[in-house]
Amino acid sequence: MNRVPVLALISLALFSVCHAEPWPQFRGPHGNGIAAHSVLPAKLDQSTVKWETAIPGKGWSSPVVWDKLIWLTTAAEDGTTMSVIAVDRSTGKVVRDILLLENEEPRFCHPTNSYASCTPVVTSDRVYVHFGSYLTACLDSTTGKELWRRTDVECDHFRGPASSPILHDGKLIVAFDGVDQQFVVAFDAETGETVWQTDRQIDYGTDEGDWMKAYGTAHAITINGQPQVISPSASAAIAYEPKSGRPLWSIQYGGMNASARPIYSDGLLFLINGMGNMVAAQPGEDGLFSGDRIAWSAKTAVAKKASPIIHNGILYMNSDDGIISARTAATGEILWRKRVGREFAASPVMAGQYIYFFGGGGDIITIKPGSNEEPIAQTNLGDGFMASPAVVDNEIILRSRTKLYCLTQLD
Repeated sequence: MNRVPVLALISLALFSVCHAEPWPQFRGPHGNGIAAHSVLPAKLDQSTVKWETAIPGKGWSSPVVWDKLIWLTTAAEDGTTMSVIAVDRSTGKVVRDILLLENEEPRFCHPTNSYASCTPVVTSDRVYVHFGSYLTACLDSTTGKELWRRTDVECDHFRGPASSPILHDGKLIVAFDGVDQQFVVAFDAETGETVWQTDRQIDYGTDEGDWMKAYGTAHAITINGQPQVISPSASAAIAYEPKSGRPLWSIQYGGMNASARPIYSDGLLFLINGMGNMVAAQPGEDGLFSGDRIAWSAKTAVAKKASPIIHNGILYMNSDDGIISARTAATGEILWRKRVGREFAASPVMAGQYIYFFGGGGDIITIKPGSNEEPIAQTNLGDGFMASPAVVDNEIILRSRTKLYCLTQLD
């Protein structure tokens, strides 16, 4: 009997198990949309659907996963109710549907947004949910019991909230970039008390509040031993000292409605301003940011909403108008670009050897990283994707406008 293939399969299985990570926040454990050790089919279609579950209400928040449970938020389309849902990852069964808030007079939300667009954060024993100025809350992830809530942090989101929180060093950090005021808050993750709150110090170049709003999610990095939380906003991104909220440096890049999460790779920080402009720059240290640290900027084939993927020095992106592209991360040089769909809002993910893009009309495009621009698979599933997916083990957890899917290799 030839034991080598059997042992190889066992080793591969053990390797996958040992390297399985939860997907605890927007864009995964490292905030970059990559699940390096997952093994998934190139073609994602109905034949790869392990289960699908209808999700009530409307929400663009991404699913987050810890162990056997998937968590996501939803809301009534008119914003009168806001809830969090837990789904069994094995079966797709909804095991918790917790009503968190009822609103008699919800403020306006743009139809392309939702009242539940902020992605939760989950740990082994907690789930943190955020609905902008309406509610921030912490629940016991085992019992569903609410541990604390905050409804007193106010701003006028004008077109609805969408910034997701991050958990860093015992603090839940989230941006409130409204039309009336703009600031970043760190809540104590255990108690919900405010650790610090820092107003934005940005020259927006206007007094019109619509140009001051944003939907960005922060990203924590360390530069020369100094922890920093990079928080994008309208017109600029600011780095904060996590323990105090003290601004460390900032970079102006113009624009409004910034929603892409920053990525830090090979000494460069990649920022998208919400209006189709991108900059790559060396992060600053304590003090003002210098413009000569900008390595490159680009306005061609740049997303307005989605965050990119960076792999082996190449940056992959889907733009809002249906174009996917690859460019050299160090220089910004476009290697290729190709129109493949109608529109994109969700951020792509890389799982194992493939990168997947998810369109607002239900398109799923698969490419293999490298210089080849031709997709290796192009399918359509469901009623369109606004939420970015999660990847755990060898499964993609994908939220459409009305359903939650688990996709995997079923053969």
